[in-house]
Amino acid sequence: MSKLTMKILLLLAVTCFSLRGFSQDTALKVLPPIWDLEACLQYAKTNNIQLKSLQLDKQSAQQDKLLAESALLPDLYGSASQSFNHYNMATNGNSGGLNYSGSYGLSSSWTLYKGGYLKTDIKQKDLSVQSANFAILENENDITLQITQAYLSILVDKESIIYNEDLVKTSQAQLEQAKRQFAAGSVARKVVAQFEAQLASDKYNLTTSQNAQRQDKISLKQLLQLPDAKDFDVVKPDTVISTASITDLSTVQQYALQNRPEIKNAELGVQISDLGLTKAKAGYLPSLTLGAGMGTSYAKDPNYNAFRQFDNNFYQQAGLTLSIPIFTKRQNKTNVAKAKIDIAQSKLALENTKTTLALNTEKAYINAQNSQGQFASAAEQLKFNQEVYRIANQELKIGVANIVDFYQQRNLYVQAMQSYIQAKYNAALAARIYEFYLGTPIKL
Repeated sequence: MSKLTMKILLLLAVTCFSLRGFSQDTALKVLPPIWDLEACLQYAKTNNIQLKSLQLDKQSAQQDKLLAESALLPDLYGSASQSFNHYNMATNGNSGGLNYSGSYGLSSSWTLYKGGYLKTDIKQKDLSVQSANFAILENENDITLQITQAYLSILVDKESIIYNEDLVKTSQAQLEQAKRQFAAGSVARKVVAQFEAQLASDKYNLTTSQNAQRQDKISLKQLLQLPDAKDFDVVKPDTVISTASITDLSTVQQYALQNRPEIKNAELGVQISDLGLTKAKAGYLPSLTLGAGMGTSYAKDPNYNAFRQFDNNFYQQAGLTLSIPIFTKRQNKTNVAKAKIDIAQSKLALENTKTTLALNTEKAYINAQNSQGQFASAAEQLKFNQEVYRIANQELKIGVANIVDFYQQRNLYVQAMQSYIQAKYNAALAARIYEFYLGTPIKL
């Protein structure tokens, strides 16, 4: 192998590794290890497979619209044929041979009138493009709510881990104190065993919270449709607003019924069905088509001259064709009847969509109100139980606490803390879902 060849191979190898490193760096930039809610929502809108599929449906609808618009234009086709024949003996008694012939031409047709079908079809296809776009927006809304709920579930897990870690530290300190008291003979071995059991229980709860966070992270990654990323975490905001003024229900319902994409899409469904009826009725009307063509041909004969035959056989033609439907074996009547059925179904779908949206907004309104009430109650419950638990801890340190009463107060505090964390994020989620029906972007 020559030195020049070796240098070329070495250069190619270095280039390949450089490109590989560049692609890896690019992937790392696209997939950060820590995500906030806005980044999650933006990534899902760009990379979600279901959204991509709906975007492809929109592109397909756009192609259908272009095809419908092109139906107003004339077409043009070219044709050419060439044949060869061989005979051992010609019919006139002469010796056989190879004969050949050919023909070439252009033809065009232009639909001048089709009962308004073509222009109605363009309008219908344009509405189908708009419908596809509203389907994308509707799916984006669904994904937004799902991602927000999954994101807040992780935040709940994070707070649960923090307070469970604090409980573990507290139990460890209490166990060490109990061991010292046991060594001094001031408490029985039973007390030490109780603290050991409590520490084991707290460690178990901590592990459960950590596992819940892992599972909820997987759920969020599935919604984002992220590849396997080991370093994945979400940003915990400094504060989560759980108490906010709730807009009155009638305002939200009125806005939702006028602006939500599912309503717009259902309304377009009715309009598309109406245009379908117009197209079906066009089948009863006559159609007028303009046709034109030109061509030439040649054939080998005793006086064979291809150029002369091309000139002599060159023809041009043009004409109008009027087609009047008289009896179509019930085709038009069936098309009209089915179009009317489609209109009735689309109107039912619109009514059902409105009813479902109105009920969903009312449900979201009730959830927002109840969640705020529960959060206020949970905060007050935590406040009192925290104080009682603090006093019980002080009594335990000075050795005047009843161990049964202490554990009872401790359990009440743990339950109050769990209720508080859950209520805080439930109130935040419920408020954001309700305001989302008002068109307010979801932010933490």
